[in-house]
This record gives sequence, structure tokens and C-alpha cells, in this order.
Amino acid sequence: MARSNFEILGISEDATPAQIREAFRRLALTHHSDRGGEDEQFKVVKQAYEDLKRGKKYPAGGAAGTGIRPGETEADAQRRNAELARRISSQMEEAGRWLEGLERGGAPGTRVFGSGAGELEIERNAAGTVILKGAYMAGSLACAGPVHMRGSVTSPSWSEPSSIRAGGDFRMADPVANRYRIDNGAQIKSETGSIVAGNVFGRKLRVPDPEGRVGVTTVRELRTSLSAPAGKVIVENAAGTVSLSADTVILLNAEDDVRVRGRHIMVYGGSVTHDVEFELLEGGTIRFFEESSVQGISDDAVIRLENGKSVRLYDVKTKRVSDVAGGPRSDATMVGGGFVITYAMLDGLGGKRRGLLGRFKR
Repeated sequence: MARSNFEILGISEDATPAQIREAFRRLALTHHSDRGGEDEQFKVVKQAYEDLKRGKKYPAGGAAGTGIRPGETEADAQRRNAELARRISSQMEEAGRWLEGLERGGAPGTRVFGSGAGELEIERNAAGTVILKGAYMAGSLACAGPVHMRGSVTSPSWSEPSSIRAGGDFRMADPVANRYRIDNGAQIKSETGSIVAGNVFGRKLRVPDPEGRVGVTTVRELRTSLSAPAGKVIVENAAGTVSLSADTVILLNAEDDVRVRGRHIMVYGGSVTHDVEFELLEGGTIRFFEESSVQGISDDAVIRLENGKSVRLYDVKTKRVSDVAGGPRSDATMVGGGFVITYAMLDGLGGKRRGLLGRFKR
């Protein structure tokens, strides 16, 4: 799939210069050799940043740079990628039928689907676990049992989003060390288990007006979604139009339009931006572990309660543990240090209850 410089940095095409700089800084810390990263990947990230500063949307080098090919327009690239997505999606339909046959007979098997950039090896072992080897780029796949992913998952920008549904756990093999990611609007669901992934990124595209009005554009949202209703979702960084939903959600940082829904939410990093929303289910808890998170978490991020109330992080950050009814004697703030903030505590802080319109706005 063609990737723009925005995609390489994991940001939307309407990102501000400040957001572009922050995305580069975050990825540079991950990929720089001084931090154990790979020089080649760092060079790709740095070049994308430099290109965007000069107003270049795609990397140089055409197909070699995974951008627009020499001599073709952006519309041509969109059509080419849509056709590639269609072919890969057809292969995934065939893969689904092949897996169903193995599952009915309880048999193991291995087969390669697609070719070239869209090649994916699928194995079903004797225990019923499906192992995907290679980049998952398009199409939908449903598996009756657990799924182990040895590669990244993306989604085509100009066709239906990619999706993988696992009957049990969905786990990426050492995703941080292997730099596996889920991005560009891909949808992952674990019906009865948990999801363990690496970095998760969404994307927003500015596209021509769907009604055909000249000079008018609109934003198309490619929201990457991970859902495990009965288990956990565990990820590294979530950024740029992402939804995470599970009984328990554990993540490092949440930046740029991230929605987190769960009964128990744990944030281990120190970065949460203003457009992040946490939705806490009744009887749940939320915890922030980074000691410096009082500074790194935006005052305007919001915790919404299942009963309709909402609380700004500012109201939580300015409360000390000793201010909470029944809390221990302490001058520590509620945010940071892993203090358990309960649903009842947040409900007692006040906040406004959303009306009927507010409940359906999202």
C-alpha cells in the first residue's frame, strides 16, 4: 500500500506543524540507535519529517519510497491501491473458507495466500491456534480460536477497512521489539479473550466533498479499533484516531483523538492529550502510574461515567488523596503513582450529566 509521509509519522493530513514535530520526536526516540532502534527506520522517519517541512506529501522515489509512482497522479495511486486491496480482500475470503474447512475437521494446515507485497502465510496448528505470518494489508478474516500475529496489521485508505476477529486471544509476537503496529483504520476484535498489540495508530484524510461541491473538502476518519469485551486490551502507544474497548485497558500513552472504554483503565505513561476521552463503566477504576503525569496529562482530557456524568482531568489532578472521602492521609495527587481512582470517587466530584442528545452524539 502506498504510504504518505503523514502515514509514516502516524498523523492525520491536517496535522499542525506542532503535531508533526511531536510525532517525529516520539518516533525518533523509538527508532534512534542510541535507544536500541534501527538506523534505517530512523532515516525513514527523519526523511518523512523533513519532507513534510518542505510540503512534500509523499517520499521521493515513487514505488521504492512507497509513494506515488513516477508519472501518476494521486488519483491514479488511489485507484491502484484500491485495486490491490480488492485482490488481497478476495484472497482473504478464500483464506476464510480454507480455515473453516480445517476447523470443521479439527485439522492443522499451512498455506500462503496472495503474492508480493500482499503475501501472507496462514497456519492452523493442532491446538486450533491460527498463526499469521507477514503484513495483513486488506480484507476480513474470522477465526474460531486464538490468533497469533507475526507482522503488522494495516488497512487500505480507499476501500473497506481490514478486520480480524479471533474467537480467543489476539496476540502479536513481541510487538514492541519487532515494531509491529496496527494502523490506518484496521479493526481487531477478540470475542472471548484479550488483545496484546504494539503501537496503534489511526488516520484522518482530507477528501473532496462527497456532494461534489468544487473547492470544498471534508475529513474522512480511519479510526483504528481494538475490542475485547470479556478480556484485556494491552497496547504501547495509541495515537491519531483510535478506539480501545475492553473490560480492562492497559496502555502507555494516548494522544490525538483516542477513546478508551473499560471497567478498569491503567495508563502507565505520562502523555494524554486534550482530545482523549476515557469512558469508565460502573464499578470501575482508573489509574495513572507515571509520577510526572500531573504535568503530561492535559487538563482538558475527559473521563465520562456510564451514568452520563463527565469529569475533566483538571478536576482530578487538582484533588489530593487526602481530599477523597475515606482516602488515606496523603498529600499525593490522585493522578500519578498508581492511586486507584474509583467510579464512586469520580461520581462524587460532580460533573454534568449528558442529556439525550449528548448520549447519541458519538
